[in-house]
Amino acid sequence: MFSSSIYQEETPYPEWAPELLERVMKRVGSIIVGHDEQIRLTFMAMLAGGHVLLEDVPGVGKTMLVRTIAACLGCDFGRIQFTYDLMPGDITGTSVYYPHIGEFEFRPGPVISNIVLADEINRASPRAQSALLEAMEEGKVTVDGRSYSLPTPFFLLATQNPYEFEGTNRLPEAQMDRFLMRLSLGYPGIVNEMLMLERGYNQNMLQHIKPLVVDSEMVSMQQMVARVYVDESIKKYLVEVADASRRQKGVRLGISPRGTLAWMRASQASAFMEGRMYVIPDDCLRVAEPVLSHRIHLGYDARALGLGQKEVIETLLKLFELPRQRSRKGGRA
Repeated sequence: MFSSSIYQEETPYPEWAPELLERVMKRVGSIIVGHDEQIRLTFMAMLAGGHVLLEDVPGVGKTMLVRTIAACLGCDFGRIQFTYDLMPGDITGTSVYYPHIGEFEFRPGPVISNIVLADEINRASPRAQSALLEAMEEGKVTVDGRSYSLPTPFFLLATQNPYEFEGTNRLPEAQMDRFLMRLSLGYPGIVNEMLMLERGYNQNMLQHIKPLVVDSEMVSMQQMVARVYVDESIKKYLVEVADASRRQKGVRLGISPRGTLAWMRASQASAFMEGRMYVIPDDCLRVAEPVLSHRIHLGYDARALGLGQKEVIETLLKLFELPRQRSRKGGRA
């Protein structure tokens, strides 16, 4: 059991945050129709300081989603089109020699931006993909032995086509584990696709979007999310599920400790977006699949039985009793 009442005075909830976040998500949803939950989960990942992998078939709006978010936030935007001949320097930047001054000067690559779109990330070679690992994990890049810090906030949203498509490579497990969430947009449905045709999507729509959030406000909200209270009983539940995944029959590779931490951070972001400075079990359940599904790798026996990652996660979540919140006299945490 847990109670959040002792935490109310230490970390008051910012009253301006819910309205601001709702305005931004509504603006994004006016462009990307039919994907409200995916938009909300994307903002959860941003608030948690993580990165998102969008996996889906071509043409469902993955790239447009990222460009719209960048336009609404008013942050620096960098786009990397991954191809088979992409080099690490095309991502991180390179040192260029200028004869007139006799010195090398660093020219930053597109990854040194607040919001980065790594488009079709699984079309590049593993060498090029590895150039993103340091940026995603440590918030910096190293070129010619010198480290360069990335701006804050830093958010990477990568898109990939299903790996069985022509010209794609499967992402290594270590790289997949560095994405906080894996999402899929899916097809919009008949009603939303009709609405899309009526609006006539084009790139000029983004030119009329005015930023609603500045980078300092996003950093401030990320810092608040990190202070959202997580009771020991909830932490224990997260760890028990993760530990059970490593011993689950049919699972070749279970949830890593990085995955457990990502689950907690995403739960904190979920609570924050709901107007709370404390996590409840529903927050953990809500983000479980997008946070954990790409971290569980199934063996041949599980796939032969037709089991998917979603079914394994549902089984794991039911193995342990959810923590129960004590009743309290109310008031926003």
